[in-house]
Amino acid sequence: MKVLGIESSCDETGVALYDTERGLLGHRVHSQIDLHAAYGGVVPELASRDHIRRLPLLLREMLAVAGCRLDEIDAVAYTAGPGLAGALLVGAGVAESLAMALGVRTLPVHHLEGHLLSPLLSAQPPAFPFVALLVSGGHTQLMRVGGVGEYELLGESLDDAAGEAFDKTAKLLGLGYPGGPQLARLADRGRAGRFRLPRPMLNSGDLDFSFSGLKTAVLNTVCAPGWRTEDAADLAADFQQAVVDVLVEKALAALARTGLTRLVVAGGVGANRSLRARLDQAAKRRGWQVYYPEPELCTDNGAMIAFAGAMRLAAGEHGQTAGRIGICPRWPLAEVGKPA
Repeated sequence: MKVLGIESSCDETGVALYDTERGLLGHRVHSQIDLHAAYGGVVPELASRDHIRRLPLLLREMLAVAGCRLDEIDAVAYTAGPGLAGALLVGAGVAESLAMALGVRTLPVHHLEGHLLSPLLSAQPPAFPFVALLVSGGHTQLMRVGGVGEYELLGESLDDAAGEAFDKTAKLLGLGYPGGPQLARLADRGRAGRFRLPRPMLNSGDLDFSFSGLKTAVLNTVCAPGWRTEDAADLAADFQQAVVDVLVEKALAALARTGLTRLVVAGGVGANRSLRARLDQAAKRRGWQVYYPEPELCTDNGAMIAFAGAMRLAAGEHGQTAGRIGICPRWPLAEVGKPA
């Protein structure tokens, strides 16, 4: 069965085709970084318009790469939330219209479910159950995953997510958009240990996160008398180390509490090299295993949506009749049910 996946929740337009027998046949992603760079952040209206322009082009390119015709598609999966309302409507509208024309069913997919399941696309996928650390631009969560649709929230950010803290700190240091990757590159040139930054909620006794205070500590540092811009790399290194310290300790605590030995790391921040190195080292010492998506699937993409849709079909979900456009810009992952 061939499942088309469409992702348009924010500032990446993604399409992909997943075959339940042959695997991922092809995918294409267009990033809107250049479009939003002048504004220092995502402009929702511009994002929606660009999704409209890009989706038909990407779909044709992807089908050519996959060697597949439109009439060979058996189902269409798309991101129904969470995300920007206008951007989600574009993807949902294209998906439902295309499915209606083809006479196939649709599968509205939770964006974070796509991220959570994306490591299963790798050459060595994890087995259920596992703990998932979801670290994207807008979400930082720990989940216990028992299977498709079996998601138990263990902890989450109470304010800024890790990705948001990276982006806001990057702006404080005068870096461009998108800030997170630029801050990570700057941190690689710095020397951690010069600045005393907090590790918020590290000893809170629960699995929740908070990064707004860490961002404020950076603000106080750059506004203090004697601050020099040439110290930015060292401050970036200290900031990154503080975030990584918290993420690693909370993830390890989640594994210990659940008694599980497999950790899945997904989302854009999951591509951070410092985070991966620390998690790998800690897991190796304990005999645990850590799984990541392929590097090209860490950011938003259609492959994870096509795969999540295929997984739901394999678990017994039938999808819905095409033509009913429904999105959910705010949609807790814990509310996603197990396929009937």
